[in-house]
Amino acid sequence: MEDMLRVGVISSTHGVRGEVKVYPTTDDAKRFKKLKTVILDIRPEPVTLNIENVKFFKNMVILKFKEFNNINEIEKYKGRDLLIHRNQAVKLGPDENFIVDLIGLKVVTDEGEDFGVLKDVLKTGANDVYVIEGSNKEYLFPAIRECIKNVDLDAKIMTVHIMDGLLEL
Repeated sequence: MEDMLRVGVISSTHGVRGEVKVYPTTDDAKRFKKLKTVILDIRPEPVTLNIENVKFFKNMVILKFKEFNNINEIEKYKGRDLLIHRNQAVKLGPDENFIVDLIGLKVVTDEGEDFGVLKDVLKTGANDVYVIEGSNKEYLFPAIRECIKNVDLDAKIMTVHIMDGLLEL
């Protein structure tokens, strides 16, 4: 399991005083109000940033960090990820998982046959959709109880039920 989780990506600067627009990659952008720090994913050494101010505009979060006071200091970090430690993450409910923990899981059918590997999770309005890479093509499985029977993160295995007509799509 990854120790760090991405909560956003710096998309652009905002104004001249060092604020940035952040595209949130978390389900609840309002969680930025509770965060005191984030980690800027830069190499060779990530940097911890202190959040001074949080605003919201449309689907973006506008952040001001104590470490940056003008546009020139922050501009070079456009496109960089903002991370948090796993212990800062929101508590998950039953049958909820972080996407980063699902990617790469081996997928088997409820009949015990190898089916593929989970490659991606698509966020849709109704439910998530799992992109599973089979032996010769990709399959899309809705993340619903009828299809996803079990997720065992320790064993790195997801068990699925192939509903009638699902593979013909």
